[in-house]
Amino acid sequence: MVRTPPRTQPARTRIEDLRRGELIAAAHRVFMQHGLGGMTTKRICEEAGMSPGILSYYFKGKDDVLFAMVRMNNRLLVEDVLVRLNQSATRWDRLLAVIEGNFPAAVYERNVATAWLSVVAASPGNPRYARLQSLFYARMRSNLASAFAGILPPVRFAGMARTITTLVDGFWLQKSAGEPVSRDEAVTLIVTTVAALLTPDERAALQSR
Repeated sequence: MVRTPPRTQPARTRIEDLRRGELIAAAHRVFMQHGLGGMTTKRICEEAGMSPGILSYYFKGKDDVLFAMVRMNNRLLVEDVLVRLNQSATRWDRLLAVIEGNFPAAVYERNVATAWLSVVAASPGNPRYARLQSLFYARMRSNLASAFAGILPPVRFAGMARTITTLVDGFWLQKSAGEPVSRDEAVTLIVTTVAALLTPDERAALQSR
């Protein structure tokens, strides 16, 4: 019996990838100006300079666009952290790189925080959103481990990583609620908290390597 090979989706062409990128960037600009409620298909297409309705060819709906926007901002965050990590001379520098990199000046805005919060809220019922969050937290732990490895025992590191992650999430949550928390204030408060949780020997070890 000859079996028919399963049909596969054709690979997206480069021009399709470019169009998707342009639409995501346009959606982000519209979102920053008008918020989630004002992020209409018409506005996105006008901002991108494309004909009305083309959005439906590349995305399943507004929810799909929102997911793509949050993923794009997460990628910007990851890239910012990597640049900072590559410039770090000590483990303390690596720790600062992770903390500071989670508050990129270009995207630490209330509307971006609101979009992220929407994704988090939808995660329990949306496997794609849940996976995005899971990857974010796994990357955070991995980056923090590069600073604390060999200095904090596993149990202490687990607690420290959770504390830092919770503080980062908390400041983004406050940003979405309109709290006047600046990027510098958020970073300073997290660094101060971490320093207070470390012993003098642990702080010395972080700064000497």
